[in-house]
Amino acid sequence: MYTTSERLLRLLSLLQAKRDWPGPELADRLGVDVRTVRRDVERLRNLGYPVHATSGVAGGYRLGAGAALPPLLLDDDEAVAVAVGLRTAANGTVSGIEESSVRALAKLEQVLPARLRHRVSGLRAATVALGGGGPVIDAEVLTTVATACRDHQRLRFGYRDRDGVVTEREVEPLRLVHTGRRWYLVAFDLGRDGWRTFRADRVDGVGVPGFRFTPREPPADDLAAYVTRAISSAPYPHQLVLRVAAPAAVVAERVGPEAGTIEAIDEGSCRVRTGAQGLDPVPFHLAHWDFDFVVEEAPPELVERLRLVADRFARAVR
Repeated sequence: MYTTSERLLRLLSLLQAKRDWPGPELADRLGVDVRTVRRDVERLRNLGYPVHATSGVAGGYRLGAGAALPPLLLDDDEAVAVAVGLRTAANGTVSGIEESSVRALAKLEQVLPARLRHRVSGLRAATVALGGGGPVIDAEVLTTVATACRDHQRLRFGYRDRDGVVTEREVEPLRLVHTGRRWYLVAFDLGRDGWRTFRADRVDGVGVPGFRFTPREPPADDLAAYVTRAISSAPYPHQLVLRVAAPAAVVAERVGPEAGTIEAIDEGSCRVRTGAQGLDPVPFHLAHWDFDFVVEEAPPELVERLRLVADRFARAVR
């Protein structure tokens, strides 16, 4: 059973974790009745936290924006994650937040307990940043899109395809997915009546999030795998499937999510599905993998191309 102070801190943490909370659900989480939740909400308001309430069957509570940023409640792992994320953002692929990230990191490290400062310092000492990891994204675009995903609000924006052609899109955003080099938005495109994957660095002119919508059934349970399939093979006219003589985990270290999807066959082999815009570069790209492989599915002209290249190299070393 929480004391009053502990319960207030727990209530504040819950309100910060999710946008809308029904009163009975908060009461159940805190182990109290709804009347106690109302009293605790009033105590938070007296402390300066802007907690908004709505009445009716669907009523509940929401932590609103105030005149100043209220203290955030973070557990140990969250605090370390924020510190590491801020340090990464200081020289990462999101433009316009480097200086702010450094200032925020300085404030956070000042109040970190000694045990957490030691963890963050260890990560900092063991990490070297390598520039050029991917295209730079405007921070405001990324935060606007993330907020619309969280609050289930429609978005309008211009989208530039790989040929530089810009089209206007209206979407119901679902989730941002980060591959390590790029950010992708998974959203339902209202104009095309289907799920689409958008590269965030090609999104332009994002307006203020619009009408709220009821979330649709996601296109897949595993959105990371869904995005990997969408960006690694689906956009390309030539598809191929390879059985690779190496464990899936080992191949994944060499073949990024943009290059192909990987599924384990057994402990020593896996299957890679990938695609290509043109056939000529494929043999030389595969040669860099350093794995033996068997072509299971591929256009006949690619199979012939692989055979010709293999014969040429074989003749070169006779």
